[in-house]
Amino acid sequence: MHDFSFKRGKLYCENVSVASLVKQHGSPLFIYSHATLTRNFQQLDEALAPLDHTVCFAAKANSNLGVLRTLANAGSGFDLVSGGELQRIIAAGGDPAKCIFAGVGKTEEEIELALKKGIYAFNAESEPELIRINKVARRLKKKAPIAVRVNPNVDAKTHAKITTGTYENKFGIAFEEVEEIYERASKLKNLHIRGLQMHIGSQLTEVGPFEKAVKKVVPLAKRLAEKHGIEFFSIGGGLGIVYDPALESGEAKWWRSPKRKNLLTPAKYAAKLIPLLKPLGLKVLIEPGRFIAGNCGILVTRVEYVKQTGVKNFVIVDAAMNDLARPALYDSYHQIVPLAQNPGDHLKKNQISSDVVGPICESGDYFCKNRMLPAVGEGDHLALLSAGAYGFVMASNYNTRAFPAEILVKGNRAEVVRKRQSLKQLWASESVPKWLK
Repeated sequence: MHDFSFKRGKLYCENVSVASLVKQHGSPLFIYSHATLTRNFQQLDEALAPLDHTVCFAAKANSNLGVLRTLANAGSGFDLVSGGELQRIIAAGGDPAKCIFAGVGKTEEEIELALKKGIYAFNAESEPELIRINKVARRLKKKAPIAVRVNPNVDAKTHAKITTGTYENKFGIAFEEVEEIYERASKLKNLHIRGLQMHIGSQLTEVGPFEKAVKKVVPLAKRLAEKHGIEFFSIGGGLGIVYDPALESGEAKWWRSPKRKNLLTPAKYAAKLIPLLKPLGLKVLIEPGRFIAGNCGILVTRVEYVKQTGVKNFVIVDAAMNDLARPALYDSYHQIVPLAQNPGDHLKKNQISSDVVGPICESGDYFCKNRMLPAVGEGDHLALLSAGAYGFVMASNYNTRAFPAEILVKGNRAEVVRKRQSLKQLWASESVPKWLK
């Protein structure tokens, strides 16, 4: 569920007209809903209430300070994958003691920073990493809290580039090797063995893979609790969202909100997993990103040209793959709607098969291909929905294009939470060698 809806034929974010925000702040423009962010977090948090648990938002999904503060205020912990993300979380008011540090390539500087800030635990992904963490902790005269990320070798059947739970992936330690790793880790004097972690992939829309992985790993967690006194079991993130309402409702109609009967909800997720986890008696951590932030945001873009070739109808917009990379990277779907609804837009005679493309000099710079959309013209605006996760955080300055602005809306209030980047900022840190002058 999200808080973007049509009122009197105009698209609104909560109680603010999207068109009014574009008029004031230009395009491309990311817009986020405070109510959607808060509600998504609370629904998941409440569904897991029977467990001693912490929801740790995956900051890699959306690391804007306004978004992070919203979630910190709601009581969220955080899952981070870099020293930069840790500093962002602290700047936003997040509590380091509720932070989990994941990722396969932690540097000594990042480990030192995290230890000094007092994070809850490192999710270690290899034995060399455990040795490095121990070395840094010894130098600082600290005990480093760690969990080992177990790779359960469960195929989540998701996109190849976002699956993480099989032995073909770079993440974690093979299930069969984990107990020996814990045994050796227990002999490293500057490690505090605190937990066990797993994560099988992203954008999962069925509970089956989660259930299969948890069933496999729970006995391991029980043995580690008995032998090494671990206090938590992190089951990772990966809860998916509906990007394409047609996949769920069976009807490819752009103006309809998706029906929810087949969606993986927090209630369905909790109903399957709580009975497996509660008997463990361990604190449970969950590390969702997309589920909380995905539907909280949109990317608005202006139609610059409509180009008809006789074979294709190209809607050329001012946003590009550098602003929202997911379609280019994963051939992923984002629902696209005009900011203004016109009577009869839903009729086939008023729609045209269109490729919505950006201005970057790459054939992969597109947002959709051969999609039936209402006819639009130069100066109209389109909204790409479900752009709140892995949107701005993956943006680049390719083709010397400035970053768009970001807006956070709460009720009838809207505030810029990131100013539009100026072009001069792109080369402000560069210089021409003196010998070229």
